[in-house]
Amino acid sequence: MTDTAWDVVEQVLSSTPVFDGHNDLPLALRARSGYSVEGLADGRPDLHTDLPRLRAGGVGAQFWSVYVSSKLPEPEAVVATLEQIDAVYRLVARYPDTLAIAYTAADVERSVADGRIASLLGIEGGHSLAESPGVLRSYARLGVRYVTLTHNDNTSWADSATDEPGVGGLNDTGRAIVAELNRTGLLVDLSHVAESTQRAALAASTSPVLFSHSSVRALNDHPRNVADPVLELLRDNGGVLQLTFVPYFISADVAEWSKELQAERDRLGLLPWTWPRAPRPGEDPADVAGEHAEAFAAAADDRLRRWTEKHPRPEVTVAQVADHVEHAREVAGRDHIGLGGDYDGVDHQPTGLADVSGYPVLLRELADRGWSRADLEALTGRNVLRVLREAEHRATEPLWPTAPLR
Repeated sequence: MTDTAWDVVEQVLSSTPVFDGHNDLPLALRARSGYSVEGLADGRPDLHTDLPRLRAGGVGAQFWSVYVSSKLPEPEAVVATLEQIDAVYRLVARYPDTLAIAYTAADVERSVADGRIASLLGIEGGHSLAESPGVLRSYARLGVRYVTLTHNDNTSWADSATDEPGVGGLNDTGRAIVAELNRTGLLVDLSHVAESTQRAALAASTSPVLFSHSSVRALNDHPRNVADPVLELLRDNGGVLQLTFVPYFISADVAEWSKELQAERDRLGLLPWTWPRAPRPGEDPADVAGEHAEAFAAAADDRLRRWTEKHPRPEVTVAQVADHVEHAREVAGRDHIGLGGDYDGVDHQPTGLADVSGYPVLLRELADRGWSRADLEALTGRNVLRVLREAEHRATEPLWPTAPLR
C-alpha cells in the first residue's frame, strides 16, 4: 500500500464515512446477552461489533438488522421483530454520545456532522409483516426504513433464493406489498430473494431498491448472489447493491466447504440452531444469557470439531472481496454500489475483515487498485444516502417519526 492510498482512505472516511447496509448486532445481543446492551463502550471481543471498533472502522451510519428467524410462525415473528426494534432503541439510548437514531437522509447527515453514528432499522424478511398492511405501517411509524422481502424461506407472496420456487417471484399480494413500501417510503430490499423475485420487484417498484448484503454471482454462483443481468436492471432502477463480506458468498471453495460441513452435521444428527428466547418480565438478562450459553455449549460436538480439524475452513482474502466490489462497479456502475458487511450475522469473516474495524482495509485495497476518492466516497456512503433520500421524495404517505422515539 502506498502512502497516497492511505491518504485517500483517510480523506474518504473523514468526508463520507461508511454507511453499512446490514449488521446483526441486535440478534447477537439477544442470543449472547439476554438483550443486555452493557459493555459495548469498553469492547466486546465475543462480538464482531462494539463502539471502539465501529469508530476504528470509520462507520458513520448503520442499518441495524432486526432479523428474526423465518422458521417462526408469522404472529410470533411480529412479536420478536418488535423486541429487536426495542433492542436498537435501548442500544442508542444507552450510548447517546456515540449513537443517534436516524430516519431520513437528513438525519444521517446531521448525525455524522455531530460525530455520532446514525442508527437505522432494517427488517430482514417479509415473514415479519405477517401479510398485514397495518403491521407494515406500524413498523414504518417506528422508524423502519427497509424490508427484505424474504429471508431463507419463502413467504406466501415471495420466493426466497434458498427455497423451492413457490409463486414464481411475486404474486399479487407481493406486488401490493412492494407498492405499500414505496408509498410509505420504506426501501425494498432484495437480498435473500430469488432472481425471479428480484426481477419482479424491480419491475414493480417505483422507487430505487436496495440489496443490503449480497455479492456477485459472476464470481461465485451462489443463490444469494446477484447475476449480471439483474445488476443491469438495478442500474436502470437507480438502486444500490451493498456488497457483503460473507465468505461463502465470496468464495466457491468456502461455499462448498459449508455444504460439506452441513452434510456432516446431518450425518451426526446434530440439531440445527434454534431461535433464542427473550427475557420474560422481571427476569435478569444475565440468567437468560447463561441459559443460552449452556445451550451453545451443549450443541458443541467433539466429532464435528475433529471433522473441522481434518477439513479446515478455506480462508477468504480482502482481495477476493475487492474483486466482487470491482465486478459490481463494472456491471452496475459506480453509482450503484455500497457496503453491507453482515457482521455478527455469520461466525467467520475474511482475513483482514474479521470485525467492523476492517472497512479501511478493504478501502485501502481498492485505493491501491486505482480507485479515486470520488469512487470510494460513492461506495462508502453517497450512493445509499441518495437511494434513501429518493425513497423519501417518492413516498406519497411518509410515516417515519419526525422526532426520535424514546
